[in-house]
Amino acid sequence: MQTEHTAELNLLWGTLILEELARLGVKHVCMAPGSRSTPLTLAAAKQSKLSQHIHFDERGLGFMALGLAKASQAPVAIITTSGTAVANLYPAIIEAWLTHVPLIVLSGDRPPELIDCGANQAIIQPAIFAQYAKQLNLPTPDLNIAPQALLSLLDDAVCNQSQPVHINCMYREPLYPNEPSVDFSRYLAPIAKWQQQTKPYSQFATMNSGQMPTSDALARFVHGKGVIVAATLAPEQQSEELIVLAQKLGWPIVTDAQSQLRQHGGAIGNIDQLLQQPKSKALLAQAEKVLVFGGRILSKRLISYLNDQDWKDYWQVLPQQQRLDPSNKPKQVWIAPAHQFAALAWPRSSQANWALNLVQFNDELETLYQQQIDHAEFGEAQAIRAIAKRQTNEQQLFIGNSLPIRLYDMFAPITTSSANVFTNRGASGIDGLLATACGVAIAGAKPTTLIIGDISALHDLNSLAIARTVTSPFVIVILNNDGGNIFNLLPVPNEQLRSDYYRLSHGLEFGFGAAMFGLAYNQVDSLSDFIESYEYAMTYSGPSVIEVTVAQNQASEQIAQISSWVKQS
Repeated sequence: MQTEHTAELNLLWGTLILEELARLGVKHVCMAPGSRSTPLTLAAAKQSKLSQHIHFDERGLGFMALGLAKASQAPVAIITTSGTAVANLYPAIIEAWLTHVPLIVLSGDRPPELIDCGANQAIIQPAIFAQYAKQLNLPTPDLNIAPQALLSLLDDAVCNQSQPVHINCMYREPLYPNEPSVDFSRYLAPIAKWQQQTKPYSQFATMNSGQMPTSDALARFVHGKGVIVAATLAPEQQSEELIVLAQKLGWPIVTDAQSQLRQHGGAIGNIDQLLQQPKSKALLAQAEKVLVFGGRILSKRLISYLNDQDWKDYWQVLPQQQRLDPSNKPKQVWIAPAHQFAALAWPRSSQANWALNLVQFNDELETLYQQQIDHAEFGEAQAIRAIAKRQTNEQQLFIGNSLPIRLYDMFAPITTSSANVFTNRGASGIDGLLATACGVAIAGAKPTTLIIGDISALHDLNSLAIARTVTSPFVIVILNNDGGNIFNLLPVPNEQLRSDYYRLSHGLEFGFGAAMFGLAYNQVDSLSDFIESYEYAMTYSGPSVIEVTVAQNQASEQIAQISSWVKQS
C-alpha cells in the first residue's frame, strides 16, 4: 500500500480523472462542499476546460446537473463528499437514468479500512444507486497502479454512455497537499504522449445500429390509413421534420406536450381532448397503422388509444433501445434519430388525407379555448396559454410536473413559433424542478421560463440560490393554488380525505422567499397584470419570480366544464 505523498497522489489522480472527463466531452462540473472530495474539488478548481457550478444542497446540485446536461447535450460531472451527500443525488440520478441523460457522479469516499467500523461520515457507497447508474469503484490512489490503467477504466465506463455513471473515489488522509509539489514524472512517463494531446486515452467508436427499413418495407407500411404520434422528443431530435413526413404521407400527426410540436400549426395538437369527442374518436378508430416517434406519452387518453386499437402495423422510432410502451403491443422498433428516420424515401400513402376532418376538429377546439379560457376568469390554464403565446424559437420553456404540464398538454395554443420545451417526465417527480430549470437556463444561455406549481416550488425552495447565478432572462412562474390541486381531478373517496391527506393547503406566499434570495418578485391575480409582469420580466437580465394567485378549485372546475363541452360537440 502506497502511503508516501498521499495527499499529492490523491490530487494527481483527481487531476487525471477531471482531465480525461473533459476530453470525453464533459463541459460542466457541479460541486458541493466537502472534505473527503478535496482531491476532486482541487482538481476541478484548476481545470480550465470545465465550467464550475457550486451549490450547498446536493439534491438541488444533482438536478441542476440534469438540466445542464439536457440543454448542453453533453455529459455533466457532479462532485460530492462522502456519506448522505451522495444519497441526496438519488432522485436526480433516477430521473437521468430513465430519460437517458449522462450524469457522471464523482463521490469522495473513505478508504476500505474506515468502512463499517463506526468511522465518521462513512457509509457503503458502492452500488448506492443500484441499477440506476453504471458503477466504477476505484481503489485508493497507489503508485503501484499505473496511470494508464486509471485512464482506460474511465474511458470504458464513460464512452457511449447515455445514462448515469457513478465513479466512487476512495481517498486516505491527508487530503490537503503541501507545497512544493511532488515530482511524479517517472510515474506519468507511460502516458507522456497522452499529456501532449487533447484526445481521450482510449477512443471508442460511436454505437449505432444503422439499420433502416427498406424501400419495400416503407411502401408496405404506408399502405392504408395511418397515424403519426410525436411523443417525447428532445430539441436535438429536430421534430419539425415529422411535420414534413406527415404532409408527404398524407397522415395526421398527433402530438404530446413534450414533442416540441404541441403548438405547431401543421400538427393535431389537441389530441387529448379530441379523444373525448365522439366524432374525432370515431374517425381515429379507422386507423390501421401507427408510427410513434419517441415514448413517455403524457395523455392517458392517447396511451389508451394506442393500446385499444388493433394495429395491423406498429412502428416505434427511438434514439436508444428502451421499452417505452406500457401497453406492450407487438411492434417493430427502429433505433435512429427522429429526423433521420423521417427523411427516408417515403412514398405517399395509398390512403393520403384520410383524416382531414381532424384539422377542422382541432381548430374548433382552439376556438373553444379562446372563448372559454382566454376570455374567461383568470386562472392557471389562462396563464399557461398566455406564456405559450409569447414564446419564440430563441427561448426555452421548462414545464413542471403535476398540473402545469397537463394544462399545457390539454390547452396549449396553436402558434407560429414556440420555445424548446423541457420536462422531467422520467419518474415525473415534483422534486428538483426549479434546480433542473436553472441548469437548462445556465447551459442554454437563452431567455427561459419555468412554470411550476406551489408545492413543487416549496419542495425545491433551496434552489432559488442557484437561480441567483443565472444571467440571462429567467422567469419563474409559480402557480399558487394553495396546495396539490391535481388531486381535485382524482377519485379520492371524499372531500375531507382530499383536504387532509392529499391537497395539503399551506396558506403560504413566495414573496419573502424571493426576497431572502434577492430575486425580483411580483404577485398577480389578473391576466392583464400577469402579461405586463411577464413581458417585462423577459427583458430583465437575470432571475425573477411571478406568483400567480388562483382559487383552489379554479383549474379543476374549468377542466371539467371544458371536458363536458367537448364530449357534447
